[in-house]
Amino acid sequence: MITAIAIDDELPSLEIIEVFCSKLDTIELKKVFLKTSEARYFLENNPIDLIFLDINMPAKSGVDFYKDLPQDSLVIFTTAYKEYAVESYEIGAFDYLLKPFSFERFKTSIDRVVDRKKTSQENDGNFIYFKTDYGLVKVVFDDIIYLEGQDNYVKIYLENQKPLMIRITIKDILEKLPQKNFCRIHRSNVISLKRITSYRNKIVKLGDIALPIGTTYENDFMQKLEKFS
Repeated sequence: MITAIAIDDELPSLEIIEVFCSKLDTIELKKVFLKTSEARYFLENNPIDLIFLDINMPAKSGVDFYKDLPQDSLVIFTTAYKEYAVESYEIGAFDYLLKPFSFERFKTSIDRVVDRKKTSQENDGNFIYFKTDYGLVKVVFDDIIYLEGQDNYVKIYLENQKPLMIRITIKDILEKLPQKNFCRIHRSNVISLKRITSYRNKIVKLGDIALPIGTTYENDFMQKLEKFS
C-alpha cells in the first residue's frame, strides 16, 4: 500500500485526486492540503511514500517546496502548464501529470510507484549493482559507510575501498538501499546505521568521520536509530 498526500491551491483538483485514489486499492491518500506550510508541518512528523504536488502554488512554488522536502518521498507534479515538464524531471520528480489528466493516466503513474516500492523492498538483500561509465559495479551494503550527494551524482564511501561516484540523485539512491539499515541525516548525506559509533549535539560519528544532522531529518534519524538498536 502506497501512502500519499496531495497539495494544490484549487479544491476541485484535490477532489479529483481523492476520487481517483479511492478507485485504487494500492494507494491510501492520507490528507490533502491547500497550503504548502500545512503540508510541510505534516511531513515533518509523518512518513509518506508519495506526494501529489501542484507547481503553481501561491506562497511557495511546488518546485521550491520539493527541493526542501523534509523526507524522501516520491513526487508527482500536477499542473495545467506543460512547459514545466522538463524542469520537473530535471530536479528528479517521479512523474508529471498534465491537468486535466484521465484516470487511466493517473493509474499508470501509481502502478509505476508501486513497482518502484517493490523494487526497493526486493533490494533488502546484501548487495546491489550500480551502473557507471565503465560498466556495472557491485556494491555490498555492509561495505557502505556513508553517501554524499553532489548535484546529480552520489559519492559512495566504502570500507577499505576507493569512493565510488555514481550518476544518480540522493533521493533515487536512497530508494535502492535497505530502508531499515540506512538513514538520510542531511540534504547531502545518507549514513549506514551500523557504522554509527557515537551521536551527540546533532553530530553523528562513523569512526573518525563526523557528520551533522539536519534539523528536518533529526526526528526520522532518532526513530530509525531506536528501531535499529
